[in-house]
Amino acid sequence: MTAPNGENSTESSSLATLAPLQAVLFDVDGTLCDSDPLHYYAFREMLLEIGYNCGVPVDEEWFIKTIAGKHNDDIASALFPDDQERGLKFCDEKEAMFRRLVKEQLKPIDGVYKVKKWIEDRGLKRAAVTNAPRLNAELIIEILGLKDFFDVVIIGSECERAKPSPDLT
Repeated sequence: MTAPNGENSTESSSLATLAPLQAVLFDVDGTLCDSDPLHYYAFREMLLEIGYNCGVPVDEEWFIKTIAGKHNDDIASALFPDDQERGLKFCDEKEAMFRRLVKEQLKPIDGVYKVKKWIEDRGLKRAAVTNAPRLNAELIIEILGLKDFFDVVIIGSECERAKPSPDLT
């Protein structure tokens, strides 16, 4: 259908017309790169080292159900319900192992650099918004060559309420 101004009526009432895009928010893990396999590997190996699960390696299904997408405080409680301090220390050591793996193996998600160019060409503001620890997020962003791309990096643990809550400050 053609509108009186000659434009396609569905285009003239599109979301972009009604609410022009001003900024883009990116998650880091899973959006800029697929880091879950590296997290899974680090957890599996470190849990084996301490004899977790009677020395049987945890599987990917367990990892997704118990670990993936959760905050380290919650992971520490799940793994070491009677010793939060030990759990947090374990998570810190796991994150250090993850950062070593990232330096060797991290790859961007297909299309990241095309999207980056599209956003830059339109002069949009951009932020990385993640529940990853700051050291992990900044390392990933740097390895992917996106350090100068983001106006700000927002870390969930530094907010009053982390993702998925809409708080960004």
